[in-house]
Amino acid sequence: MPTTPSPRHTRAVTRLALAGLVFALSASALTACAAEPATAGAQTPTASATPTPTPTPLTPAQQLLADNAGVTGACAVSFVLDGAPLDPQLQVQDKLYDRLPIPRADGRAFAGWYADPASAAAASADPATGAANPAVRVNGSRLVACTDRQVTLYGAWTTPDAVAAAKTRVPIMMYHQFTDKPGGESGWLRGNYSYIEDYRASMQYIKDQAFYLPTWDELSAFIDGALYLPDHSVIVTDDDADPTWLTMASPINEQLQVMATSFDITVDGAAPQNRFILPRSHTNDMHKAGANGKGQMVNLTAPEIAADMNASVTALESVGVGAADAHEIMAYPFGHYDDRSKEGLREAGFDLARTIEQGYVKVGSDKLALPCVRINFGMGVADVKKLIG
Repeated sequence: MPTTPSPRHTRAVTRLALAGLVFALSASALTACAAEPATAGAQTPTASATPTPTPTPLTPAQQLLADNAGVTGACAVSFVLDGAPLDPQLQVQDKLYDRLPIPRADGRAFAGWYADPASAAAASADPATGAANPAVRVNGSRLVACTDRQVTLYGAWTTPDAVAAAKTRVPIMMYHQFTDKPGGESGWLRGNYSYIEDYRASMQYIKDQAFYLPTWDELSAFIDGALYLPDHSVIVTDDDADPTWLTMASPINEQLQVMATSFDITVDGAAPQNRFILPRSHTNDMHKAGANGKGQMVNLTAPEIAADMNASVTALESVGVGAADAHEIMAYPFGHYDDRSKEGLREAGFDLARTIEQGYVKVGSDKLALPCVRINFGMGVADVKKLIG
């Protein structure tokens, strides 16, 4: 007959059953965990990605160069001047600076651009310190020299009172033709012909004595009292663009790096000039006598004069002269001019005009009747020194 299990035996069986249940549940849970997909909140490892770097913005000078990538010798010129923020300007390496800005401000007069901050500060304290030194004051008579296609110029301010107190007088030297004959040429135009070795010596004197060579836009601002020029300034000009100028004289200016202006009669086309010569107008076809025996500028009407001058500008532009430059200065043929001449020039947009009257340009001079210093045959360095200092 069956026997009844003892309590001790019953407890043992029960423990074994419970252990088996726990083992079964644990195995089931492990299987479920292995098979169950990750929950929405779980993070799964991903491959690390390299972030795209943000490009460094170009400076205004760099942007200017990028916009003119096709310009050979391009140079971005930046400007530092108290109270006058200026955009960088595109210039061309180894060419003369082209129309550097001339800032204007009430109660101030500009004292020039300088190659370093110390020179600019010295010129601000005393404009005569740096203004007369072409080694540090930079203008359109200097060649552009860049490092890594960039250069920075530093400006100086002075006062209108300082400009007036300097009492600067600017001589505009006027040459015509040239000869290689020490005894000169014969004929009634003998005085127009400068001996080429006298010319060479005079240009060497200007260079050695560190004369400041103002550009025409600088001279205009000086006349307004808005720009300081040292009383050691000179402007060299030649009338007619004669073949003797082109082949004998102007190469000397290039050799010595002394800027000069050539007033060209453009009816037969403007003459190509070297990089140290500023080609400007001596009219297009008014260098001849009119009905009264004097030059056409005192015979034609103001509109006719303006039309001729505009034709001259077009001819000058054909040899690379900018429109603004071509309008900045002209020279009256034979020195003949009157009020209608001036009106014709104003209609054509001209700023300055040079006569043959002897004298010096000062603050307040008549911009359309600038005097000059005529150079005749036989004038050597001693004579030039007396005339220009």
